[in-house]
Amino acid sequence: RETALILGSFYSTMLRNEIFDFAQIGAFIERADNTARILDVKYHLLLPSVSHVGTLLDTNHWESILRSVEANNSYRWVYDVQYKPMNIADYLILNGRMPRSLRYCYGRVMSSLNLLVKEHGAAHACHDTAAQMLTMLSDSTIERIFKNGLHEFLTGFIRRNHRLGLEIAQAYNFN
Repeated sequence: RETALILGSFYSTMLRNEIFDFAQIGAFIERADNTARILDVKYHLLLPSVSHVGTLLDTNHWESILRSVEANNSYRWVYDVQYKPMNIADYLILNGRMPRSLRYCYGRVMSSLNLLVKEHGAAHACHDTAAQMLTMLSDSTIERIFKNGLHEFLTGFIRRNHRLGLEIAQAYNFN
């Protein structure tokens, strides 16, 4: 509740300048990282064995992921079906309207980076990295992600997300 109060104050009173843009970039990179890690933990740690895939235990774990990112109700609006791992992963990775999804976060990161380009008059390598990640998320399908391996996708995303943070720090002298 206190966090919501602080965020409300932040969004309703803070001047829209580069400080705000950097705060947005940091918040959405961190949010994307958290979502990817929550999904990866589910994939690797929560399910005791492969024999539990598709069971009530498996479904409950996927539902708990939605609750942990406060997406349970909105998921039901989008997918008016029973909880399905592929739909939940799609929602949290590729849905551009879900504020905790990787794609949504990268849309916001790109918007803020584009504002910095206007303010500073130059783009850096971090802009290309973010654009590539947004394109990758926009062009992906959940079927392809599952086929190639959800864990592999998520660990690759986490590495690239971390690299983007380092590139931004270097480009804007935060080191």
